[in-house]
Amino acid sequence: MRMNQDEIRFDFHGLGLAIKQAREERGWTQAYVAELVGKTDRTIMNIENKGQHPSFNLFFKLVTMFDISVDQFFYREEQRDEHSCRKHIDVLLNSMNEKELVVMEATAEGFKKARETEVPE
Repeated sequence: MRMNQDEIRFDFHGLGLAIKQAREERGWTQAYVAELVGKTDRTIMNIENKGQHPSFNLFFKLVTMFDISVDQFFYREEQRDEHSCRKHIDVLLNSMNEKELVVMEATAEGFKKARETEVPE
């Protein structure tokens, strides 16, 4: 099946920057990530800095390795539903340690309690 030549090609720059940010937050080098995914550091550099399109397998490895939610890159704001926010929060929660999770739980409980004590206008 042939794709229509007029189709819009996905701009990978934003996702490349998200990969770069996640990598840097972990203190990993491009060479280390390249070794983990079986590619060259030049490939990782081009994805991060030039928005080069990776193969699907490499794309999947990178976004799962760094817990990157891709909804924000694939869907325009008006196309996203409330579930994408929950997915993003899940990704963030999955990356937290136990102490951070305790803080998040207390924060959520605080919001819930504040909502219960609100006086209706």
